[in-house]
Amino acid sequence: MIRQLNAQGKCIGEDHPRAVLTDHEVELIRSMHEDEGFGYGRLAALFGVSKTCIQGVCIYRRRAQTVERWKEVHEVAHA
Repeated sequence: MIRQLNAQGKCIGEDHPRAVLTDHEVELIRSMHEDEGFGYGRLAALFGVSKTCIQGVCIYRRRAQTVERWKEVHEVAHA
């Protein structure tokens, strides 16, 4: 599995442990808001998150970091 990391080596985007939205969903939300005029409330209902979460995504306060590097992580198989 490949993880996205920022300049400090921390997981970002959908690889962050507390991420609720996928990277694809974030891009879709931004597109629906910017290009199609969907409001925060409507997007929040569609994606099952708060209006505050949607606002943070739409104004690039949340999920706006760029990938500095990638890290391959090997998962341990549990018996």
